[in-house]
Amino acid sequence: MQRAALRFTKGFKVALTAERGQAAVMVIAPGDAEGGPGNRHVGADQWLFVVSGSGVALIDGSRRKLHKGVLLLIARGEQHEIRNSGRAPLRTLNFYTPPAYRRDGNPLPRGKPRRQT
Repeated sequence: MQRAALRFTKGFKVALTAERGQAAVMVIAPGDAEGGPGNRHVGADQWLFVVSGSGVALIDGSRRKLHKGVLLLIARGEQHEIRNSGRAPLRTLNFYTPPAYRRDGNPLPRGKPRRQT
Protein backbone atom coordinates (compact mmCIF):
# COMPACT_ATOMS: atom_id res chain seq x y z
CA MET A 1 0.00 0.00 0.00
CA GLN A 2 1.09 3.54 -0.74
CA ARG A 3 -0.20 6.76 0.76
CA ALA A 4 0.44 10.42 0.03
CA ALA A 5 -0.70 13.68 1.59
CA LEU A 6 -1.51 15.87 -1.40
CA ARG A 7 -0.15 19.39 -1.42
CA PHE A 8 -1.42 21.64 -4.17
CA THR A 9 1.56 23.96 -4.57
CA LYS A 10 2.57 25.70 -7.80
CA GLY A 11 3.49 23.46 -10.68
CA PHE A 12 3.27 19.75 -11.39
CA LYS A 13 4.25 17.04 -8.91
CA VAL A 14 3.97 13.27 -9.07
CA ALA A 15 2.20 12.03 -5.90
CA LEU A 16 2.19 8.23 -6.26
CA THR A 17 3.30 5.71 -8.87
CA ALA A 18 2.40 2.04 -9.22
CA GLU A 19 3.20 -0.37 -12.00
CA ARG A 20 -0.01 0.34 -13.97
CA GLY A 21 -1.02 3.84 -12.85
CA GLN A 22 0.09 7.15 -11.44
CA ALA A 23 -1.36 10.17 -9.62
CA ALA A 24 -0.08 13.74 -9.80
CA VAL A 25 -1.20 17.19 -8.69
CA MET A 26 -0.99 20.31 -10.82
CA VAL A 27 -1.52 23.97 -9.95
CA ILE A 28 -1.67 26.58 -12.71
CA ALA A 29 -1.59 30.28 -11.83
CA PRO A 30 -4.18 32.68 -13.33
CA GLY A 31 -3.30 33.44 -16.95
CA ASP A 32 -0.78 30.58 -17.19
CA ALA A 33 -1.02 27.29 -19.08
CA GLU A 34 0.53 23.84 -19.17
CA GLY A 35 1.02 21.93 -22.38
CA GLY A 36 0.67 23.30 -25.89
CA PRO A 37 1.15 22.28 -29.53
CA GLY A 38 3.66 19.51 -28.82
CA ASN A 39 2.12 18.22 -25.60
CA ARG A 40 0.73 14.72 -25.87
CA HIS A 41 1.13 11.52 -23.90
CA VAL A 42 1.80 8.92 -26.57
CA GLY A 43 1.84 6.06 -24.07
CA ALA A 44 -0.74 7.01 -21.43
CA ASP A 45 -4.30 8.22 -20.92
CA GLN A 46 -4.70 11.21 -18.59
CA TRP A 47 -7.71 11.63 -16.30
CA LEU A 48 -7.86 15.23 -15.05
CA PHE A 49 -10.14 16.17 -12.13
CA VAL A 50 -10.61 19.86 -11.27
CA VAL A 51 -10.32 20.34 -7.51
CA SER A 52 -10.73 24.14 -7.63
CA GLY A 53 -10.48 27.09 -9.99
CA SER A 54 -11.56 27.45 -13.60
CA GLY A 55 -10.01 27.21 -16.99
CA VAL A 56 -10.13 25.82 -20.50
CA ALA A 57 -8.79 22.57 -21.94
CA LEU A 58 -7.76 22.66 -25.59
CA ILE A 59 -7.72 19.08 -26.88
CA ASP A 60 -6.97 18.37 -30.53
CA GLY A 61 -8.52 21.73 -31.44
CA SER A 62 -11.65 21.40 -29.25
CA ARG A 63 -12.27 23.68 -26.27
CA ARG A 64 -13.74 22.37 -23.03
CA LYS A 65 -14.57 24.54 -20.02
CA LEU A 66 -13.07 23.49 -16.71
CA HIS A 67 -14.44 24.25 -13.25
CA LYS A 68 -14.60 22.56 -9.85
CA GLY A 69 -15.90 19.01 -10.11
CA VAL A 70 -15.19 18.45 -13.83
CA LEU A 71 -13.56 15.14 -14.80
CA LEU A 72 -11.85 15.08 -18.19
CA LEU A 73 -10.32 12.15 -20.05
CA ILE A 74 -7.46 13.04 -22.37
CA ALA A 75 -6.79 9.91 -24.43
CA ARG A 76 -3.24 8.86 -25.22
CA GLY A 77 -1.92 10.76 -28.21
CA GLU A 78 -4.33 13.70 -27.98
CA GLN A 79 -2.60 17.07 -28.20
CA HIS A 80 -3.60 19.21 -25.24
CA GLU A 81 -3.16 22.40 -23.26
CA ILE A 82 -4.72 23.27 -19.90
CA ARG A 83 -5.15 27.03 -19.39
CA ASN A 84 -6.23 28.90 -16.26
CA SER A 85 -8.77 31.49 -17.39
CA GLY A 86 -9.91 32.39 -13.87
CA ARG A 87 -8.71 34.67 -11.08
CA ALA A 88 -7.64 31.93 -8.65
CA PRO A 89 -5.17 29.06 -9.06
CA LEU A 90 -6.47 26.10 -11.09
CA ARG A 91 -5.85 22.94 -9.02
CA THR A 92 -6.16 19.51 -10.61
CA LEU A 93 -5.65 15.91 -9.60
CA ASN A 94 -4.39 13.83 -12.52
CA PHE A 95 -4.24 10.08 -13.08
CA TYR A 96 -2.15 8.44 -15.82
CA THR A 97 -2.55 4.89 -17.09
CA PRO A 98 0.08 3.59 -17.49
CA PRO A 99 2.45 5.97 -15.63
CA ALA A 100 3.62 8.87 -17.80
CA TYR A 101 6.26 10.56 -15.60
CA ARG A 102 9.31 9.85 -13.49
CA ARG A 103 9.16 10.94 -9.85
CA ASP A 104 11.05 14.16 -10.81
CA GLY A 105 8.30 15.12 -13.29
CA ASN A 106 10.21 14.23 -16.46
CA PRO A 107 8.29 12.11 -18.99
CA LEU A 108 8.81 8.36 -19.11
CA PRO A 109 9.56 6.71 -22.46
CA ARG A 110 6.39 5.80 -24.33
CA GLY A 111 4.26 3.30 -22.44
CA LYS A 112 6.99 2.14 -20.08
CA PRO A 113 5.54 1.39 -16.65
CA ARG A 114 7.89 2.21 -13.80
CA ARG A 115 7.86 0.75 -10.32
CA GLN A 116 8.20 3.17 -7.40
CA THR A 117 11.72 3.25 -5.96
